[in-house]
Amino acid sequence: MHLLCALEGLEAAGLGDTIACLEDPQPLERVDVDEPTLHMVFRINDGPFAGRDGKFVTSRQIRDRLDRELEANVALRVEPGDSAESFRVSGRGLLHLGVLLEQMRREGFEVVVGRPEVVIRDIDGVRSEPWERLTVDVPPDSTGPVIEQVGQRGGEIVSVDAVGSRTRLEGLIPAKGLIGLRTRLLNASGGEAIVHHTFEEWRPAGSTARERTNGVLVSTDTGTAKTYSLLSLSERAVMFVEPGDEVYSGMVVGENSRANDLDVNPTKAKAFSNMRESNKEATVVLKAARRLTLEMALEYIAEDESVEITPNAIRVRKVELDETNRRRQARQRRQQLEDAAKA
Repeated sequence: MHLLCALEGLEAAGLGDTIACLEDPQPLERVDVDEPTLHMVFRINDGPFAGRDGKFVTSRQIRDRLDRELEANVALRVEPGDSAESFRVSGRGLLHLGVLLEQMRREGFEVVVGRPEVVIRDIDGVRSEPWERLTVDVPPDSTGPVIEQVGQRGGEIVSVDAVGSRTRLEGLIPAKGLIGLRTRLLNASGGEAIVHHTFEEWRPAGSTARERTNGVLVSTDTGTAKTYSLLSLSERAVMFVEPGDEVYSGMVVGENSRANDLDVNPTKAKAFSNMRESNKEATVVLKAARRLTLEMALEYIAEDESVEITPNAIRVRKVELDETNRRRQARQRRQQLEDAAKA
């Protein structure tokens, strides 16, 4: 039999607390909650379009919202960031933090978040990273692609069992390997994969780096994207914006076909002239843009990029919006790598 009741007068009751008799208190054993394995930096939106869509844009409003979330979200951790306008938020995975961001976006918040990174601990003098026990249910013909995807991310499959008409795979994988894995498994299984993971243990941190194979196209101007510019850019890239979309300097507007980043101007319009063009009547079809969802954008960004989240838009941008400053920082990073190699 279940009993529902309401209690008044308790000031600091939290999840897991036991309400017991004052004369003979017998507290129940607390349920263990898995520690956070992933963290991200939340900060205020400092882009040119800040304040257009959202109602809550200040660091105080963001901090108050995170404090309210801590009251019920027991797996969440919030710490001060490197500046007064940023916060380091840790959770149980990308989906956990993504749900929080989606809730904040729908409530009217504007926030910029950095690249998701795994939590690193110092255990007995050894840098350690979290490993997760992964369970995937897929159709039998998708078993091979799933095993391949897990192996590419440093994981290992420990058992493969038939469960009814499906196949259940269990394995161990570093937490950093889970970033973006859910989307890839869904694509490999035709959308039928069921993915679940729980914390397993801490192991010495590996050296596997998360690097994106393609560079991006970065806008050098602020304005409205034009068909004329996007047509020429789409020949060597996959665009993230369509004609009529608003862009700003430092915003990522597409994915380059090569590994380097390119600074481009998607707002350039076709010049008017008196000359008659031979291909004037030709019909040109612009390829459809790839629209990044919140989860896709969080998986996609590199170390020097971030995601701008507002109630009406999700934009990928560089952390440093100024083109000159980005080039200076790139030279400094290359010099540091060369100095480290010589040492």
